[in-house]
Amino acid sequence: MKRLLLAILFLPALAVGGLLALNNPEPLPPASDSARRLADGPLPIARLPLELADRSRPTDANGDFPGSPVRQLKGHLWYPAEGGPYPLLVYSHGFTSDHRNGAYLAEHLASHGFVVAAVNHPLTHWGAPGGPRVADVVNQPGDMSFLIDRLLARSADAGDVLAAAIDGGRIGALGVSLGGLTATLAGFHPTFGDPRIDAVLSIAGPSSFFTSRFFAGDETAFLMLAARADVLVPWEANARPIPAKVPGGELVTLARGSHTGFAGGTRWLRWMNNPDALGCWAVKRNIENGEEEDWGQLLGTEAQGIDLSAAVDLCAVDPLPPAMNVLRQQALTRLVARAFFERSLAVLPATRAAADRFLGETLPAELPELSYAIRP
Repeated sequence: MKRLLLAILFLPALAVGGLLALNNPEPLPPASDSARRLADGPLPIARLPLELADRSRPTDANGDFPGSPVRQLKGHLWYPAEGGPYPLLVYSHGFTSDHRNGAYLAEHLASHGFVVAAVNHPLTHWGAPGGPRVADVVNQPGDMSFLIDRLLARSADAGDVLAAAIDGGRIGALGVSLGGLTATLAGFHPTFGDPRIDAVLSIAGPSSFFTSRFFAGDETAFLMLAARADVLVPWEANARPIPAKVPGGELVTLARGSHTGFAGGTRWLRWMNNPDALGCWAVKRNIENGEEEDWGQLLGTEAQGIDLSAAVDLCAVDPLPPAMNVLRQQALTRLVARAFFERSLAVLPATRAAADRFLGETLPAELPELSYAIRP
C-alpha cells in the first residue's frame, strides 16, 4: 500500500517531467561562437530581494483599487557575487506579466558581469490591484529612475552588501513588450527620460507611434529585438522602421519568433504552435474598452515625436503563424542581449569590438533564423 501511495504521488511529477522533456529545441551549431557565448559566464551570482517604496509619486486609483500615496516596487536583483564595479541594467516586464519572466536574462547577464534589477510595476503586472492597466506605462520610466537612484546609493554605501558593486557611469535599460516601451521612454523621452541611461534594448516593444523626431539628437544606443511571427506587436509596423527612425538604431529579427515567447515563463508552452494564442487571451481580457482607449495621448505630443495616427493591429492575425520553439527563442534572446550590452557598456575596447562583430556578423551568419539590420 505504501508503494502504491508513493507511485500515485509521483505520477503527476513524472508527467510534468515528461512534458518538459518533450519538444526540446535543436542545439546551436557545435563549436560555433554562438554555442560558446550561450554558456553561463564564470562569475558566481547572488540574488537579492528588492522591496522599495517611492514616496515621491502616487499609484493611481484603478478599478476597485482606491490608489496609494506611494509606488510599491517589489522584485529582485541579480549580481556577480564578487568583484566590481559592474554595469547596471534595469529590466521592465510586459503587460500582464511580472519581473520573474526576465529571470532567464538576468541570471545569464549577471554571470557575465552585469548587475540586473527587475521589479513588478504597480499597475501593469499580472496581479495588479484593480487589474492590469496599460495607461500606467507613462509612470514606469519613473520606476526605472527610482531604482537607479536607490541602487546607486546602496553601491555608494560602504556598509551595504552592494558596496562598490555598480558603476554609475554604465547603465542600460531593457524590457519586453510594454516593458520594451518603458525602456524606450526611459532612454529617450524628453520629460520621462533618464539621461543616465546609455543603452536601451527594446524586446518586442511597441514603437509604431514614435517618429524620427523622438530619437533625433540622442546618442543613446538602441536595439530592437523583434519577432516576425509576433501578432501582439506586429513586426511590420513596430520593428521594420527602426533602422530608418533611430540614428545608429539596430534591428535583430527572429524569423519565426513569437511575442509571448520572449517571456521566461513560456518555457512550459513550447509544445504550442504559437504561444501568442495565450498572450492574446491574457492581454485582451485585461484591456477594457473606453478606459484604455485614449492612453496613447499620455505619451506626448507631435512636437515630441509622438504620432498617434498609427494603426494598432492587436491580435488581428487568424490563424496564427507557426512559431519557433520558445526555448530556442529565449536562447537567441540571451545571445543578443549580452552582445548588445557588452558592445555598449564594456570597459575594454577589445570586449566591445568582439561583441560588435558577433552581433552584426557572426550571429546572423551562424543562425539563419536571425537577421541583423542597421541604417547604412
